[in-house]
Amino acid sequence: MSNKAFPTDILKQAQQTLDAWKKIDPGLSLGDLNPGEIEANLNKLSPIQSRINSLKAELTDQHNQRDDVCVALWAQVKRARAGIKGVYGDNSSQYEMMGGTRLSERKPAARKAAAPASAPAKTE
Repeated sequence: MSNKAFPTDILKQAQQTLDAWKKIDPGLSLGDLNPGEIEANLNKLSPIQSRINSLKAELTDQHNQRDDVCVALWAQVKRARAGIKGVYGDNSSQYEMMGGTRLSERKPAARKAAAPASAPAKTE
């Protein structure tokens, strides 16, 4: 359930309400509510929503640029570690300083227990 106090398509619904109200009776007021108030709020909302959409597009572009740089940086880190591992060995202090785990500090692979063989069923 959403915590917003309005539906996501509020702009569409408000415009539909305003259009219908103008067709029914533009002079009709419901208490202090009239079509002019709805139209005024629609006019306020449109530029705000446009700015939000523009900022979302800009943010998406920034995320994509960041992701591209991170992929390139990760490739460089892996290459540097592999180079140090090749030059100094995978159990060296230098490899550990680069962020690698020394061979002597790695846990041995855990052996999985073999599943018990199922005995053939007896037939009498």
